[in-house]
Amino acid sequence: MSSKYMRLLVMFDLPVVKAKERRAAAKFRQYLLGDGYVMMQYSVYYRIVNGYDMAKKYELRLDDNLPEKGSVRLLVVTEKQFDEMRLLVGDPLPNEEKLDSGQMTTF
Repeated sequence: MSSKYMRLLVMFDLPVVKAKERRAAAKFRQYLLGDGYVMMQYSVYYRIVNGYDMAKKYELRLDDNLPEKGSVRLLVVTEKQFDEMRLLVGDPLPNEEKLDSGQMTTF
């Protein structure tokens, strides 16, 4: 099977009322950044992987670093699917380029 570039999207809602919860949320964000994820929105991070095996590897690493409380979701999409995402309101991030069709690409 040939390799296929994909994106791992990690989306989360974590409690931040207590100091311990805020520390856990900050630690999780720091983990994501240290493991090569890029912040797309405050609680949405992504990273590029090359193929299903690499996606599974990063999923297992993510499992080992989950906070105790909150909601964390992982979505794996192909580059083609990711490229179909459209920015409906707001400004693109500095690392995004807007295409004529309204689609976004990350470079």
